[in-house]
Amino acid sequence: MSRLIHIDFSADNPERAANFYKNVFNWKVDKWEGPTDYWLITTGDQNEPGITCGVAERIKSTDTTAAIFDVTSVDEFQDKVKTAGGEIRESKKTIPGVGYLVMCKDTEGNTFGIMQLDDSAK
Repeated sequence: MSRLIHIDFSADNPERAANFYKNVFNWKVDKWEGPTDYWLITTGDQNEPGITCGVAERIKSTDTTAAIFDVTSVDEFQDKVKTAGGEIRESKKTIPGVGYLVMCKDTEGNTFGIMQLDDSAK
């Protein structure tokens, strides 16, 4: 069973958006040290139930928020997405030190991601 592991917020100005959530909810915000501009949001103690978030620059004008689901294989699950009537919005990309991500759309046009975690991804 796949689990919701992350929420991505899209923004025209990611730093401004990250600071908005920090100021409203008192969340911890850190700029990711990876190869793209991305702000990681910690929403509480990692030992308590909850979810992490992040803010990235908006890629398409219609981007808003996307749920990211943990899967065992993005290659296998992108086929499942297509078979079930969804579509692949952005092909597989490597996120160094994190894993592999494919952005999809469901049958209703909602954007979501499937993530294969792999800390050795380069």
